[in-house]
Amino acid sequence: MPTPHPPRPPYPPPGRVPGESDENLATRLRGRPDGEVAQSVALLMARHWQPARDYADICLASQTDVASMVTAATFHQVLDRLALGEAALAVRPRLLVAVRETVRVWSAEDRISDVLPELMKPAGGRGMRTAKSMTPENRKLAERSFHALPGLSRCLLWHTEVEAEPISIPAGLLGMDTDTASAALEQAREKFREGCVHAHRELAPSKDCRFYNRLLDVPIRRGGTLLPDVQQHLAQCPYCRFAAEQLSHFEGGLGVLLAESVLGWGALRYLDTRPGRTQQPERTRSSSARHGGGRPRIMPRIPLPGRRSPGAPRNSRALLTGVGVASAGLLATVFAAGLFSHDDGVDPAASNGANGGTTPGVGSQSSPGTAHLPTAPGQSRLRNAGADLCLDIRGAVKDGAGTELAACSDARTQQWSYESNGLVRSVADSGLCLDSHVDAGVVVLGKCAAEKDKRGDDMRYDLTAQGELLPRWDKQLALTATAEDPGADIVVKAREGSSAQRWLADPTASADEGSLSITGTDSPVVRAARLSERTM
Repeated sequence: MPTPHPPRPPYPPPGRVPGESDENLATRLRGRPDGEVAQSVALLMARHWQPARDYADICLASQTDVASMVTAATFHQVLDRLALGEAALAVRPRLLVAVRETVRVWSAEDRISDVLPELMKPAGGRGMRTAKSMTPENRKLAERSFHALPGLSRCLLWHTEVEAEPISIPAGLLGMDTDTASAALEQAREKFREGCVHAHRELAPSKDCRFYNRLLDVPIRRGGTLLPDVQQHLAQCPYCRFAAEQLSHFEGGLGVLLAESVLGWGALRYLDTRPGRTQQPERTRSSSARHGGGRPRIMPRIPLPGRRSPGAPRNSRALLTGVGVASAGLLATVFAAGLFSHDDGVDPAASNGANGGTTPGVGSQSSPGTAHLPTAPGQSRLRNAGADLCLDIRGAVKDGAGTELAACSDARTQQWSYESNGLVRSVADSGLCLDSHVDAGVVVLGKCAAEKDKRGDDMRYDLTAQGELLPRWDKQLALTATAEDPGADIVVKAREGSSAQRWLADPTASADEGSLSITGTDSPVVRAARLSERTM
């Protein structure tokens, strides 16, 4: 009885011609003598016939002569397009999609299916005929991203991830050396991922989905746990849940994601026929020295509708939430003692001086309960109450640099000053401030903007007596970290009053003398801001 699982072809595939790329062969289809055209056709068919025929068997759910007819018609169609000048940089996936479409179109025509009844098998052409789409709903973003890639990137990804072939195979098809191909493959993986993230943002059905775009991307990229409100959103939103699942594939092999995105129909059966997959297991990113060890996927930790999330183990850092109301307001207390500086919001040279005592300008707006505190020059670390780690700059101190949690130290990248108009300025570079809006809720360094600038509120924060930093562009949000571990990204998320959203001022040895004293209580400025005298 015919089977939709054809036997595996020989490995490695025939037709490998060193130094002869698919594109070079395709150029000989264009206005050349018939003899040269015939040679190029033969070589291209030798390289790509067997995989196309395998997929035709799968699409028809049988091994018959009709599969050869479909494959031949597909080659005729694709090679005609190449002869007209279209690029031949990713021939294999293009041929496979053309095979699927040929079966689908033929099966939809009664005149053809009447003479070729093999087209009407329920697991083959007849099933395609009734299917609404060849691409599953949970693969739409990856499909869009893949087709937006340059042909070179599509070729490298397909042959290494789906066909599971060594890099020398697509390098030969592209006419490049393996070192160049390996570097281009890494770039292709990154561009593919970026395309998925971009597609999620561009196609988002709601403002909430767009807001959660980077809050999905960053933790999954770093192997962390999604924030609780992100998990809650995913439980209710299939669009974002599908996006998270697609992004999770980038922490392992991309074969399944690519095959299901590009082929859809019979994708897993096609993967099973690939001879390279019998030689080695699905490769993970850990196979590259650049990526280090693999990480478990994040999707098992995402609650789905109707599924009760198991109780998370209690973290010892959560004990920090029980230190009392005074500790909760420590940030406000110490900022009152000496972190307010650079009143003009842009030029750090124009600070208030040591006398302090000025109040925020009339134009400065703040939410109810915000600590309007006296000002004085100074600097401090910002220690997260939930993680007991400090706010730091990731990598070089420059415009656009990311922020993260790190073990507290005297590094200048961990020192900040809070200004009366709401700027949180880096001591490492006084021209840079925390910007929570330019990167869709991910907090990065940006050039400090004047308060009346159109981006002024993007980098200004209201400090509450509880030690929360609320971005002025949306005061329903609060500065927080994506996890309680070193390297966790700093983002803004819905305000919930948790310890992860409270920041404690932590003086450093390099702070200005007399500007800070988290233990001293004799300073009249500190006493004026103690939480016992101030409520939300």
